[in-house]
Amino acid sequence: MTTAFTSTAPGRAVGHHRRSRRSPVPLLAQSLIWAGAGGVLALWWSDTNAVVGPAGWLTGAGRITGLLAGYGCAVLLALMARVPLLDHTAGTDRLARWHALGGRCTVSLALAHTLLIIWGSSVASHSNVISETSTLVLSFPDLLRGTAGFLLFLLTAVLSARAARRRMSYETWHYLHFATYLAVFLVFGHQLSDGADFVANRTAQAAWYALFLGVAALLIRYRFLVPVRRGLRHRLRVVAVRPEAPGVVSVHLTGEHLDQLGARPGQFLRWRFLTRGLWWTANPYSLSAPAHPQHLRITVKATGGHSAALAHLRPGTRVWAEGPYGSFTADRRTGSKVLLLAGGVGITPLRALFETLPGEVTLIHRTRRVDDLALRAEIDAIAAHRQAAVHYVVDEPARHSSPLTARALSDLVPELAAHDVYLCGPPGMTRTAIEALRAAGVPARHIHHESFEF
Repeated sequence: MTTAFTSTAPGRAVGHHRRSRRSPVPLLAQSLIWAGAGGVLALWWSDTNAVVGPAGWLTGAGRITGLLAGYGCAVLLALMARVPLLDHTAGTDRLARWHALGGRCTVSLALAHTLLIIWGSSVASHSNVISETSTLVLSFPDLLRGTAGFLLFLLTAVLSARAARRRMSYETWHYLHFATYLAVFLVFGHQLSDGADFVANRTAQAAWYALFLGVAALLIRYRFLVPVRRGLRHRLRVVAVRPEAPGVVSVHLTGEHLDQLGARPGQFLRWRFLTRGLWWTANPYSLSAPAHPQHLRITVKATGGHSAALAHLRPGTRVWAEGPYGSFTADRRTGSKVLLLAGGVGITPLRALFETLPGEVTLIHRTRRVDDLALRAEIDAIAAHRQAAVHYVVDEPARHSSPLTARALSDLVPELAAHDVYLCGPPGMTRTAIEALRAAGVPARHIHHESFEF
């Protein structure tokens, strides 16, 4: 069977191998989240003497779901605060998955809270649901604002659904999410003014203020102050834009004190190009070469308006870079043998890792056509230097194609099951590759990838 059309023989290992240790930070973060939820339930329990009758049960359930929904709002914001310690250990994509799951749970709790409170009040007052809703919204302090915040949450949930996201750009989706800040502010006031667990409980009020003010401090620091400080300190500018493949360009940047940025191979930054049409958004792109004290490089494929516009950047354009982010680094590996598996422009972080990862490294780059093999000359030079194996697999022409199966991968990489695998590519390719790797005997904990799907 014909497979890869270029391969250099594997040889010496490069660098010093150090067995990685899993950071306890993600587990600690999860434990703190669950402990906080337990504290919220304890607050309701301590403030509830007895639950009597259907109205009492409905209202009690409404109070619990309301407290948990409010707490969930704080957790959601904290997960997306881009705290370096958490981001570099858990990984940006894992935090995003936690955020998405937490968002669904929080919206569901808020919806349940709304329905249960209205239903319980309706039973207690022997009135119909519609008139009771009107009475609650118009009579209780800050409940009208709380209703507005709840509706904003529902809107965000609808726009975050997969079917809706496919119809909008990353930039539009990103900025619509800022509505959640307003929603949290509106709901926070409603909880303190109307929540039975807060009205006469100054300790609970102080704890709630401390929770939300602490999260606000993290957001202000890491989402706003740190990017501004780094933008002023590093003074990044575009120095050149060079084509690498059809629709793929490398953007070369220079700046000051870049060694203090702390960017590692495999990580990405959020890049804000201060030019017309691009200044208003910061998009994530991986470093396609190891960071240098005087210059950085990203390699980008035109898949949307923002990425396509990068081909027309002019030298001298100012750039603000937020980050670095992600845990897709050498720290993830557990052994001395590593496979880097790239699909299309997913080669960008893997090219940086290919140059720097210690141990015996094999690279597979899959594309549709030969012309799509971006950075091939650099990869060949690195492979020759470190005597590493490189396999290029293309769909066209067919004689160089190879299915993404356990057997095909095992034919290319002897002792595949003993490798750590770094995987980066389109979502469909990533899912297929993970299935093939698991079928080939690679443990799930040895398959490392980060998804940039929004």
